[in-house]
Amino acid sequence: MKVKIKVWRQKNRNSNGSFVTYDSPDLNPNMSFLEMLDVVNEGLAVKGDEPIAFDHDCREGICGTCSLVIDGKPHGPHKGVATCQTYMRSFKEGDLITVEPFRATPFPLVKDLVVDRKSFDRIQQAGGFISVRTGSAPDANAVPVPKENADLAMDAAQCIGCGACVAACKNASAMLFVSAKVSHLGLLPQGQPERHRRVKAMVDQMDAEGFGGCTVTGSCEAVCPKEISLDFIARMNRDYAMSLLKGDPKGIAGGGA
Repeated sequence: MKVKIKVWRQKNRNSNGSFVTYDSPDLNPNMSFLEMLDVVNEGLAVKGDEPIAFDHDCREGICGTCSLVIDGKPHGPHKGVATCQTYMRSFKEGDLITVEPFRATPFPLVKDLVVDRKSFDRIQQAGGFISVRTGSAPDANAVPVPKENADLAMDAAQCIGCGACVAACKNASAMLFVSAKVSHLGLLPQGQPERHRRVKAMVDQMDAEGFGGCTVTGSCEAVCPKEISLDFIARMNRDYAMSLLKGDPKGIAGGGA
């Protein structure tokens, strides 16, 4: 099969960008979208043209690095998959496929389809950890965890931090990402001592990074490759409200369940 790809090309964040259309060579319908870009780049390199810059790593839907907007939808036409899990059999012969980077002010463009998502790292660094010293590792069954909490924590921990929720949101909100990171620790016993301090620190950092507010349109949940539920946003909002009630005069939220 052959397709045309209309790709956003931009040398760096300070230069102007534009769409450029390329004809693909013959493609195997079973190759992934990233493999298709590899093949197109090989052709560009042979011609002496600059290859298309795009991020990738695991190519197994685990790391979230491969984030692209394909035909207007983060990660492409299917539900519950990352860009690297999108295959060319999802398109038809002769299709014109538009490929763009994730567009959000807190994700400044680096080059072509590559954006800088260090803002997510800074949010996690603000509170996404447990600092309570617990000594040597306890036995696996020493700390009982209700099954419902364990299941919810695992659901939240599936978030790969790709940023699709931000790219899909009209407000560029990171609430789904932050709520998943807050919840997977806040639901477990080990995360309780810093539970309310954590949520306030991470939400404050999210706001400082310039992400917008949530208006609950559900677009984030719809495009999330791990199908993280909006319920985690409601859970985070409750914890954030509690953190404000527990806060001291300096605005630092206290710990405790």
